[in-house]
Amino acid sequence: MAAFNFELVSPERLLFSGDVEAVVVPGTEGQFTVMNGHAPTMSTMKPGLVEIDRGASKQRLFVRGGFADVSATGLTILAEQAIPVEELDVARLDREIKNAQDDVADAAGDEGRRLAAEKIAQLQEVKVALGF
Repeated sequence: MAAFNFELVSPERLLFSGDVEAVVVPGTEGQFTVMNGHAPTMSTMKPGLVEIDRGASKQRLFVRGGFADVSATGLTILAEQAIPVEELDVARLDREIKNAQDDVADAAGDEGRRLAAEKIAQLQEVKVALGF
């Protein structure tokens, strides 16, 4: 399988940069896989897992949303927050869910409450997917 360039960046740091064979992205319209030669695409992301396939090794990172940009030069993910799965624990995910619940309570309108409730559901899905 042909490799392509992939970078995952959060506000704190560059979490990944290198050649990969495939990346699974949690797009807001549905999960999608990027491989070499993928059509140019820009997508928002929901909270979920980014799965990086380097051929001989695989890596998973939790992202709390952001943007994915597929171009002729590769894939770039700009994540609101990104954490390697190995660094996640149930307490941290519970804090994320609690923060989203606070956002529901603090929301000024129906749209804000809807978005915060959607984030809670997505975080709970991640928690289940990780077996927490």
